[in-house]
Amino acid sequence: MKVTTFFLCLIVFALVTAASAQTKFSGTQQCAKPDQEHSFQVGDQPNHSFVINQGKCNWTKGWEIAGMQSKDTVETIFGEIRRNTLRARGYDVDTMPSGDKTYTGFEGTFTLKGGVPQTASGSWALVGGTGKLKGIKGSGTCKLASAASDGSTTWDCEGEYELPR
Repeated sequence: MKVTTFFLCLIVFALVTAASAQTKFSGTQQCAKPDQEHSFQVGDQPNHSFVINQGKCNWTKGWEIAGMQSKDTVETIFGEIRRNTLRARGYDVDTMPSGDKTYTGFEGTFTLKGGVPQTASGSWALVGGTGKLKGIKGSGTCKLASAASDGSTTWDCEGEYELPR
């Protein structure tokens, strides 16, 4: 009985330690119109296409990791548009002032009107990094705050991350 209690306490301690190592954070990201964008009509029905684009974003508020705020982001997105819905996946590569990088995979769903996002939300996961951020893990969500007809967007994001020990 004492051995079982000891191991149970050890497991609870490990879980509490792991939970306390996660850091919550949030931020606002401003993305310009994509630098490169390609669209391919499928041809089976109107408004069905595949798109791929790449552009630059900046964190205008927050998004600080290990005491460093992201300097710039390159975002690459691939998606499928059916009627007025875009389902997209992509990756962000964030560069910190130190030159360290984080790699974030994401996916989300957009509602479109005239090709302009009206609503959008999705989830993201930190899948790696370099330098001090090597081995970083984390996850969270983002929601579209606004979108302009020129293709620029603003996102509100939140989540948590954990650096390796």
